[in-house]
Amino acid sequence: MSSATPPPAPAPAPSPAAAEATAPSSDGPKPNGPDAPHGAAHHGKGSFFGLALGALGIVYGDIGTSPLYAVAECFTKKQRPDGTWVTSPHALDVSHDAVLGILSLVFWSLMMVVTFKYLSFITRADNKGEGGTFALLALVPKGKTAGRGAVVLAALFGASLLFGEGIITPAISVLSAVEGIGVATHAAEHFVVPIAFAILLALFLVQRRGTEKIGRAFGPVMVVWFTAIAILGAFAIVRRPDVLSSVDPRWAYRVFEKDPLHAFRVLGSVVLCITGGEALYADLGHFGAKPIRWSWVVVVFPALLLNYWGQGAYLLEHGWVEKPFWALVPPAFLYPMVVVATGAAVVASQALISGAFSLARQAVQLGFMPRVTVVHTSAKNEGQIYVPEVNQALMFACLALVVVFRESTALAAAYGIAVTGAMTITSIVFFYVVTNTWGWSYAKALPLLLVFLAFDVPFFSANVLKFFDGGWVPIAVGLIMFSLMTTWKRGRAELAQRFNTALMPLGDLLQDFEANPPHRVRGTAVFMSGNPDGTPPVLLHHLKHNQVLHRQVVLLSILPKEQPTVPKDEQLEVQKLDHGFFRVLWQTGFMETPNVPQILVRAREQGLVCEPSTTSYFLGRETLLTSGKSSMMHWRKLLFSFVSRNALSATSYFGLPPGRVVELGMQVDL
Repeated sequence: MSSATPPPAPAPAPSPAAAEATAPSSDGPKPNGPDAPHGAAHHGKGSFFGLALGALGIVYGDIGTSPLYAVAECFTKKQRPDGTWVTSPHALDVSHDAVLGILSLVFWSLMMVVTFKYLSFITRADNKGEGGTFALLALVPKGKTAGRGAVVLAALFGASLLFGEGIITPAISVLSAVEGIGVATHAAEHFVVPIAFAILLALFLVQRRGTEKIGRAFGPVMVVWFTAIAILGAFAIVRRPDVLSSVDPRWAYRVFEKDPLHAFRVLGSVVLCITGGEALYADLGHFGAKPIRWSWVVVVFPALLLNYWGQGAYLLEHGWVEKPFWALVPPAFLYPMVVVATGAAVVASQALISGAFSLARQAVQLGFMPRVTVVHTSAKNEGQIYVPEVNQALMFACLALVVVFRESTALAAAYGIAVTGAMTITSIVFFYVVTNTWGWSYAKALPLLLVFLAFDVPFFSANVLKFFDGGWVPIAVGLIMFSLMTTWKRGRAELAQRFNTALMPLGDLLQDFEANPPHRVRGTAVFMSGNPDGTPPVLLHHLKHNQVLHRQVVLLSILPKEQPTVPKDEQLEVQKLDHGFFRVLWQTGFMETPNVPQILVRAREQGLVCEPSTTSYFLGRETLLTSGKSSMMHWRKLLFSFVSRNALSATSYFGLPPGRVVELGMQVDL
């Protein structure tokens, strides 16, 4: 609910930490599991091949552009002031064994993390067809199960890290694509940063127009991209077919056998080849598991392998080169390939930006973030939205990264830590879901978790070593978002407790009207009510000061559900009470945005008629004081108060007509 109305009562939590971040109560464990159907209702709008084509752009845009910088980072060198080059501590010298070892690590990372972990298992943990951190969180059973509080907090931090990834991905993708101009001619190197800056600025500025039209080109652009990188790699492999032997994991073992510590540090660069795993899971609801898996097996995985093997073949044949991806491109095709790469980078960036919009809306609906502006940019697709506040924050952060880091190699150090952190958390939450919701035995689930963590933990640990080289950026963003979400959740719970202790049963009020009927005026008054059982405090406030009541009174409660969408026949319930009172209950999923006037139109079907010209909406606006006896830390009180004052108004968020809204102020001591 809004800050203008009393929030729902907090669900019981197993610990104080869990109470800060407990999600709203659900309907209990859903029939999800490895054999459950996956959101058929969401994926029937297009043909199978149409969905698979769309998945190439939206789902695989991030991981598809990784060849631009992944291998280069594994063998990167830095130039000294005297002009000589020295190998980075997070990279290897180019040698036969080192190249095959890196290619082996890349192959098995793609195979075990993307194919095995995400496509074979994680994508089965859907919430009525939707995937992502909040969908997985909704599968965590409610109640006082062991470790629930820690799992909820971990999932929230994983979601927070994804905001950090959303900042870095557009910057590194566009920079690495435009850097192809510098390969073509050194005279153009000074234009790389301005061009990348301009492309990103234009991308963020056009978000308000919606992505429906540009989205149609996502799939075809990525088809051209994957075809091009596969061909480039294949030509190089022909000259050095021995790179294909890197599928033998013993090559990876030899890298660690020679210098374990150095090889461990290199894992922080190898992980760049799998950075789109979490995005893959988050976009599950848009396309369905089968089209996503088909696109990976038939197009994406083969194209990536061919290109990675091709870059390795070039390094074996020619020795070290600063940008092995661009070295594969014949000079005559360099500029066209820059255009294709830039298009692919824009697709990858758009996918992360749209994902950040969806993530923010889900957090708002589940009560972890204050209200934000949600603009629907498509009349056909509910999922296509624009969130101005998130767009502006991402724009300034991305542009700042481009200006500060200036090249993809420097920015790569900041990349990876957020992704691997989110991947590790996903593995842990998934294990909790399969054991507590699906009923798997520990004997069955624990080996799977150990396999997941055998890749997640080393990758994350290796990236932690790059913390002071830029890895602090996504961690800082994650901590800020985590603090915001847990503080907002805790603050709303504290407010709920304050209001509920003084809550007057509606039956008592209606009974009092029998003896002391208030003066009634024509029209309808709609009171937003966070608690669907009691009397809204703003109604009592109105009666106390205005001593008048409309002939028809509607108590409207928006009830968030821990599921993506609510079926139309389950959304609305209208209860007719005495003295012209109606209680309206509207259930909404975390992928939906409620609109109060439209809800009242729907209520006509159940006998409630509200004429727009004579309907007034009453909202409460709390002034929060931080001098109360709440157990919240003082800095949390200050943050909650500040965010509450600056949150989007309930009038805008719920689509209320501004000219018919009455706000009544109340002071609340936290």
